Amino acid sequence: MPYSAEISRSNPTCFVFVIDQSGSMSEQFSGEGIGRKADFVADVVNRTLHDLVIRCTKTEEVRNYYNLSVLGYGSGVQPALAGALAGRELVPISELADNPARVDTRNKKVSDGAGGLVEQQVRFPIWIDASSGGGTPMCEALALATKVVEEWVSVHPNSFPPTVLHLTDGESTDGDPTQAGRKITNLRTSDGSVLLYTCHVSSKSGGKVEYPSGDSSLPDDFAKTLFSMSSRLPDSFTKAAVQQGIKADEGARGFVFNGDAASVVQFFDIGTRPANLR
Repeated sequence: MPYSAEISRSNPTCFVFVIDQSGSMSEQFSGEGIGRKADFVADVVNRTLHDLVIRCTKTEEVRNYYNLSVLGYGSGVQPALAGALAGRELVPISELADNPARVDTRNKKVSDGAGGLVEQQVRFPIWIDASSGGGTPMCEALALATKVVEEWVSVHPNSFPPTVLHLTDGESTDGDPTQAGRKITNLRTSDGSVLLYTCHVSSKSGGKVEYPSGDSSLPDDFAKTLFSMSSRLPDSFTKAAVQQGIKADEGARGFVFNGDAASVVQFFDIGTRPANLR
């Protein structure tokens, strides 16, 4: 059975985040009052990285179940981690845990035990900063992701395949990304092909499509191109989508079009939920 390899310190898996940081990411999500797309997405990625650290923490030790890469593209294409990890294309999760660029203090609403909510200050580690500028060199960004994944697979040929999580808000400005996407999904371990999931977000409200199994509901060729690049959800990821209250039919792909803020949060949660973690 594909996508069944146990994930452990001796047999880790890999997550690659590919984040659009083009100029249009400075725009706001339509009607949601949450500020710029770039700021919100950076917060979600930082929260996801922190959740992965927590998931790998056993008896006060962060175990290297995961290797992580965060790539940004806009004015250029480059690794997006900040601080001591700046310039690194791939890091083990224990090293990520030890090296946030900084730790902010945020306010979080928690239960007061009597049916109400109170604000509580929490520590919020920051590994990537919001950025927006330039065009959308999607092909170049996916080529860099391919390089990272190819090198990782050569060292871990029998591991659970890497998962590439790509978030964008616009069309590629350096050509048709179809072949670049296929180069990623043509890579594989003995446990299956590399997974490429895509989340498209927009400044326009309405017309959201989440995890479709076909492209008939998609509005244009651009949406259908992103759909065609995206991988089908293996069973463990489909279960994660259903647990989020999302209807994911058989053959559903890891693809969201015209997503809103909630879609972004769900996309990163679903996309980092492979089964078989020891």
